[in-house]
Amino acid sequence: MSAWRHYVVLAVFLTAVAGLCVRVIYLGVSDRDFLQDQGDARSIRQETIPAMRGVIYDRQGEPLAVSTPVFAVWTDPSQADFSNTDVQRLADIVQVPAATLSERLDGNAGREFVYLKRRAPWAMAERVRAANLRHVYLQPEYRRYYPAAETTAHVVGVTNIDDQGIEGSEFAFDAQLKGQHGGKVVLKDLRGNTVRDLDYVSAPVYGQDLNLSIDLRLQFLAYRELKSAVASHAAKSGSVVMVDASNGELLALVNQPSYNPNNIPEQLKGMRNRAITDAYEPGSTIKPFTALAALESGRYDQHTTIDTAPGFFRIGQKLIQDPGNLEAISLGRSLAKSSQVAFAKVALDLEEQAVFNVLRRAGIGDFIGTGLPGETMGFLTATQLRYPVVRASLAYGYGLSVTPLQLAHAYLSLATLGEKLPLSILPTKVRPTTRERVFDRRVVQEVLAMMEGVTGAEGTAPGAGIDGYRVAGKTGTARLVGPQGYTDERHVAWFAGVVPVSDPRLVVVVVINEPTAGMTGGGVVAAPVFSRVAGRSLRLLGVAPDAQMTAAADNVTSNEAAPG
Repeated sequence: MSAWRHYVVLAVFLTAVAGLCVRVIYLGVSDRDFLQDQGDARSIRQETIPAMRGVIYDRQGEPLAVSTPVFAVWTDPSQADFSNTDVQRLADIVQVPAATLSERLDGNAGREFVYLKRRAPWAMAERVRAANLRHVYLQPEYRRYYPAAETTAHVVGVTNIDDQGIEGSEFAFDAQLKGQHGGKVVLKDLRGNTVRDLDYVSAPVYGQDLNLSIDLRLQFLAYRELKSAVASHAAKSGSVVMVDASNGELLALVNQPSYNPNNIPEQLKGMRNRAITDAYEPGSTIKPFTALAALESGRYDQHTTIDTAPGFFRIGQKLIQDPGNLEAISLGRSLAKSSQVAFAKVALDLEEQAVFNVLRRAGIGDFIGTGLPGETMGFLTATQLRYPVVRASLAYGYGLSVTPLQLAHAYLSLATLGEKLPLSILPTKVRPTTRERVFDRRVVQEVLAMMEGVTGAEGTAPGAGIDGYRVAGKTGTARLVGPQGYTDERHVAWFAGVVPVSDPRLVVVVVINEPTAGMTGGGVVAAPVFSRVAGRSLRLLGVAPDAQMTAAADNVTSNEAAPG
């Protein structure tokens, strides 16, 4: 009887085995394609091969923005079933609060993809991999690193979490810098790990590198001096723009406050590129162009006498005054002393649009077009020039507004002896051959000679002098508008200069917005910054001295002799 049961069990077993074999053969023949598709759907994936963004360099080949490999940690919430222990363990690794992870998983329960951590560094990714959690995956990506950090933040800009440019050159030249992602087909195991690569769909195309005209050495000098000046004068903000006078290339552009693009949170207030977005009334930095208009008229030269006594005069209800009675002074001395009365009288003696036309030819009110995002045009209009008070105010820098970048562009037309060049954030490769002449060469040379008096011992900015170099510049101290009109408590301190005068190489504009600690004039606040930045830059660039002079000490203790 027992033998009979043995054969029955054996027969049933053999029948089952035979049935399974038949079924396997049947499925392998009749439903092969269906089963293959189902298997592939569970184990074969197409992955993106991220393309590395192009490197941004300065003019000397120093890297300003580079891409570093990182990882995105993600999961499939529709399949994942994490325990509280798993969530806490993962939260500790990726440094995200466990409550945040749980909320993210619960809120996306029906989705097949959700990020748990972006831009995870290599060490963190290794810890995630070692944790061996089911349905937790790593995806390679890149993030930007900025070696010069806040020093070049406003010029270079920043990318968002998806590696797309959103500020500065990163945004302006995003099409050139970004690459084209590739793709590949891979075989995955049960835990989502790649077993092997099956096929390459397309290779990634890396982004093109970008060389800027900025010189990191000069950028650092300008940023260091600006930051120190803004702090020591308890100012609200400040900017410095430096231009190569030979070709219009921007060598340095810095702002304060700034931000660290490697760690943006809580630094949003420092992200505005004030040198190209913030427009102020330029004050007396406009007077060289008024002097130029006077010389162009043929009725003035630098020795023409202007009677400023008794130190003030009225135009209707407007009182225009100097700090003291300068009496009868020459046009050149009135520029050195920054006499409001003298320049107002000169403007009223000229044709109605004479000063306005000079400013327009210099580029005031133009859109510069460097490509950097947020650039503004400032304000300059001729609509009310029929009023004498408007013409007088325009002559000493009120009734218009400029950005530091625009003022640098205008002073570039003086440095080029009357030729107008475009400004560029990219190297121009060759010296521009086509130049628009906007002023007579000899007239500009005479204006530059008068501007040298500004940095002399009796000028408003002896602190702008540079040992061994002839400096032509102009101070500006513009009052800001408050609820009750112009206020005497809030000022913008300017200095704009060209150096060396014999063969101009640099144009530098310094603006310190609302200095509150002590003096507020451009001659004591902005001019020393110009001296330190331009002087050290000239030596770094190997520009030969063109004069033997002793620069005044930086710690000038008295305010400038006139409001300008």
